[in-house]
Amino acid sequence: MELQLSTPALLFSAITLMMLAYTNRFLAMANLIRGLHKKYLENSGQEKVLIGQINNLRKRLNMIKNMQIFGVLSFLLCVICMFLLYQEFITAANWVFMGSMLCLLISLAISLMELQISTNALNLELLDMEDVLNRQGSKGLDQFFNKKD
Repeated sequence: MELQLSTPALLFSAITLMMLAYTNRFLAMANLIRGLHKKYLENSGQEKVLIGQINNLRKRLNMIKNMQIFGVLSFLLCVICMFLLYQEFITAANWVFMGSMLCLLISLAISLMELQISTNALNLELLDMEDVLNRQGSKGLDQFFNKKD
């Protein structure tokens, strides 16, 4: 298969949308950390719970950083590939494009793992709320959200 200039250019829109999604995740993570810090300052008696959340957030923050690094590398390698194709260094362009695709694959794999961790963290939050509601005599979150005033 012959690599043409338009092939790496097709990845531009996909990579930029992916980077936008990663940036949104980073901003959401920053808001969570700020909220957790505020909660810590208000309730300094829950250190054990907060330490677990801090460790989870730190791990996710590092994963988002790595997702963004590999996404940017993928984008950068696409640009280099296009330059090499323009200069008619076809073999080098093929190798650089393969590196770009590999970086994109790594970025997406890390994103999948981070998504799994964040989903597990949200499920723990839901379980915690259900436990509190069950202790108060409610029948879980369904009754809380379907309650008529």
